[in-house]
Amino acid sequence: MIMEQRDSFTLTNPQTGNLAFKLCYFERNNPFDHIDKHNYYSLIWIQQGSGIIKADFNTYNFTSNTLLSFSPHQPFLLEAESPLSGLVINFHPDFFCIHKHHKEVACHGVLFNNIYNPPFVDVDAKAQANFNMVVEQIKTEMQNPALAQYELLVSYLKIFLITASRLKTEQQSEIQKERSDTEEPFILQNLKNYIETHYKTKHSASEYADMLAITPKALTKLTKAHFNKTLTDLISERIIIEAKRELYLTNKTVKEIAFELGYNDEYYFSRFFKKNAEVSPQLYRDTVGFDRISALQ
Repeated sequence: MIMEQRDSFTLTNPQTGNLAFKLCYFERNNPFDHIDKHNYYSLIWIQQGSGIIKADFNTYNFTSNTLLSFSPHQPFLLEAESPLSGLVINFHPDFFCIHKHHKEVACHGVLFNNIYNPPFVDVDAKAQANFNMVVEQIKTEMQNPALAQYELLVSYLKIFLITASRLKTEQQSEIQKERSDTEEPFILQNLKNYIETHYKTKHSASEYADMLAITPKALTKLTKAHFNKTLTDLISERIIIEAKRELYLTNKTVKEIAFELGYNDEYYFSRFFKKNAEVSPQLYRDTVGFDRISALQ
């Protein structure tokens, strides 16, 4: 069902009544000046204005034509230094799940759930034109719903996500090329590979430092300099990303997920999850949802 308000278009899930997809505008104000966690993905295109992003205990600066991307239940707020104008696209995992479609749009680990890079991308002139074209198509479709509306809206969302993912990948590659110190990125690339390989069995900073033949203190200094996060933060965030994926895509119990991630104590894991995700595993599943339809197929 579509609900249309001035400068706002919302598609709701007919089964639950919850938000499925939404496009809305904001003009010379800041609707993100307080921490407000949602059970959907958010793409926030700041077309005019500047300020500071606070997300995941880190702080970043942003300017006009910046696209911000946040995952479900990811806490963030914006401190505006000048009036903000732009648009927002929100979508629930039941409308489009980036985990299931990561091969199609490649935004998982780029726009969302990227523990190594800041949660935004600079929007250049070419991307602005592409985004504006897609947004106009979305508005037209939501104002005049017709056959296969869901499929068409998903297609437009995919185009938006692919464009943004390509742009961010290109920009991150340029940043890497500009770095003159080759030793530190090499060590950190190995660290990223080790975390990806061993995060289910190795949870401490010292274990990764040992594999890289460096002290935990020195390794954390590198991660703080390049990723603005401690080594412990990186390990924890990678575990949480996998836990969220399992909570949404499978019907495994919290105890089973905890065990597969290397935690024998379900209650310790639940406390760890809540500390890092700011919501309990069960509440995350209850609010983000469990993809029961796909699980039954």
